[in-house]
Amino acid sequence: MTDGKTLLVLNPTAGKGRAGQHRAEIESALARRGIHFETILTERVWHAAELAREAAGRGCSKLIAAGGDGTINEVINGLMLSRKAGDRPPSLGVLPVGRGNDLAYGLGVPFDLDAAARAIAEESPAPFDVGFIRGGDYPEGRYFGNGVGIGFDARVGFEAAKFRHLHSSLVYTVGALKIFAIFPEPPEVRISSASLSHEGPCHQISIMNGSRMGGSYFMAPEARVDDGHLDLCIVGKTKRLEMAGLIARYTKGSQAGHPKVKMAKAGRVVVEAKKGVLAIHADGETICEAGGRVEIECIAGALSAYGLNDRLAKKEAERR
Repeated sequence: MTDGKTLLVLNPTAGKGRAGQHRAEIESALARRGIHFETILTERVWHAAELAREAAGRGCSKLIAAGGDGTINEVINGLMLSRKAGDRPPSLGVLPVGRGNDLAYGLGVPFDLDAAARAIAEESPAPFDVGFIRGGDYPEGRYFGNGVGIGFDARVGFEAAKFRHLHSSLVYTVGALKIFAIFPEPPEVRISSASLSHEGPCHQISIMNGSRMGGSYFMAPEARVDDGHLDLCIVGKTKRLEMAGLIARYTKGSQAGHPKVKMAKAGRVVVEAKKGVLAIHADGETICEAGGRVEIECIAGALSAYGLNDRLAKKEAERR
């Protein structure tokens, strides 16, 4: 284990095994930037979380996660558990070598390996928000970085997970086609927050920290991972053709204003099934397939990461 320096946590199965195959390239990209590090390969589910928690406890100052959204989700959980225990978590660097890389996108991490390594070596870390969901199969709660999907989105994700040999965008398309064929009846839900009260059937609810899910679907195009709140996209009961049209809108982030869509912001949200059940994922990880109630909150500025400063500078330049 590193001693106050840098730990590289690499998931060799990420990106259909691409991360493991390109280990030498990943390590060379960091070494060229003068980063001294130790590499540990993950060996099982939740291993990345264990490594992240151990690194924080030993005073590691920087942890680099090489993998996809699942790997980063585990690392975030480990860092947050160490924070909860009173340790000071290391700053997070991300090398996006998975399929979706949605959280990396939200953090502003370059998808080019050399550029991502440069951000870690040269930028200062900036704080970002972390989400927390309690309920379903996780009554004690679980952290997330990018977002929560309830309903249609979650069911598509569950189907997509069965096709690990396909590219991210294609795998979600295949999953969506399977769910379209079934098109389950939406649950009757109650959604409550300080600024929102909504009741009725909902085919899909997205509660986002980042802006994108599934590699190309902008569920919350205005969301920022450092603004202290979550962005909601609530879709009422729809027909197949309406949902197909909405999916096309998601790719452009243009669903706001659709008569079946409600957009909102909240620091804490409670979602309850009054009739039917809730299928839920967080960062692509299954929270439950038939839940009844979940509480979701935003923990502002909980961790720090590399990439945000560069992204904010670009956003400011765009405004000018």
